[in-house]
Amino acid sequence: MLNLKAQPLTPEAFEDFGEVIDTRVAKSFPINGGRTQRFHDLARVEALGDGARPMISIFVSQPVTIPLEVEGLERHPLGSQAFIPMHGERFVVVVAPPGERIEPESVRAFVTDGGQGVNYRAGTWHAIHSVLDQEGEFLVVDRGGPGNNCDEHPLKVLVTLD
Repeated sequence: MLNLKAQPLTPEAFEDFGEVIDTRVAKSFPINGGRTQRFHDLARVEALGDGARPMISIFVSQPVTIPLEVEGLERHPLGSQAFIPMHGERFVVVVAPPGERIEPESVRAFVTDGGQGVNYRAGTWHAIHSVLDQEGEFLVVDRGGPGNNCDEHPLKVLVTLD
């Protein structure tokens, strides 16, 4: 079993896997006569293949306990997948770089601070959604359309926090 201590999520530490979505550090500009601040182009939505389209969903997730036992990772080779907390929910992120194989030394674990979302690039291996503390609602942007867009790989990981 792979043992990982989840590190605080930062854009620099996560750059090999996708983007951190965080309005506190993003560039913005006023629109709508100054009544709205637009945080523009926070993540790249990828929808690959014929008939692909971006789609928006809401996930309601039950909290996990720590230490977190992960049984495997999944990837979506045809599109990105973004998770944005709607009420300040913290969650654990376990990822590995895209590729046919998962090298155990490349697996990383992060913990968000409740104000951050993530966007996994197409093909990035990741654990299933793991919200902490309380039930969570997440806006999810990912790929819809034909084709197999989910591969699974068994991998036992034990995640702890600082």
